[in-house]
Amino acid sequence: LPIDVVFEDKEMLVVCKPAGMLTHPTPREFNGTLVSAVLYKCRGRLSSINGVIRPGIVHRLDRDTEGLLLIAKTDKAHRHLAAQIKAHTARRTYRAIVFGDPPKDRGTINAPLKIDHRLKRIAVNPTGRHAVTHYKVLERFDGKAALVECDLETGRQHQIRAHMRHINHPLLGDPVYARGFHHPFSLPPTKGQALQAYKLQFAHPITEKVTTVQVPEAGYMKVTLEALRNQTKSRNSNGGSRSSSGSSKRRTG
Repeated sequence: LPIDVVFEDKEMLVVCKPAGMLTHPTPREFNGTLVSAVLYKCRGRLSSINGVIRPGIVHRLDRDTEGLLLIAKTDKAHRHLAAQIKAHTARRTYRAIVFGDPPKDRGTINAPLKIDHRLKRIAVNPTGRHAVTHYKVLERFDGKAALVECDLETGRQHQIRAHMRHINHPLLGDPVYARGFHHPFSLPPTKGQALQAYKLQFAHPITEKVTTVQVPEAGYMKVTLEALRNQTKSRNSNGGSRSSSGSSKRRTG
């Protein structure tokens, strides 16, 4: 399996997982996972802390989320990186395309999350686990969609997807959290939610040097943004909506 390695040394590596790939095997699917690809590349030399099913995996991404993941080659590196994730000192930043027009340029969603068995998804619940997402609007598309940057203060399952749905701005293409939401754009066929873990900042497990790695827009995120930008530009040039497609019309808050 091909794998996109963004950073690598003898202790660890950072890889970019494509959308549609499982991070690690499950009882139902064992082949074609990121773990399989990394094991092959590293000739089996990965941290053993998580056992044979998830060797080297420090954190994970949803199957349909593209983006950066920390992989540990040694147990020492694994413990150090995992501690940063737990203490929230490793910074994980995402790009997401959401429905609608968020009323503020910046915001913080501080709302506990818990599985809702009736809705069959994660939802805000006062008895749930503490969860905080910081977001910033980067670009707006005719008031119908927006590109946002999300920083995770915590790392709960489906956190960004559930939090953005909670404020009525779910992610484009999300088959679970965006049910019932529609937009007027003609977009490429969906391959899951428009979400990319595009930047990681962490302290190197041996040198302690603060390291930042990031990747450009790619895959479904890239083609969807190109379609949104082109169609917004066309609508505005034809005398349609006067909403800004970029950040020239800023909103305070």
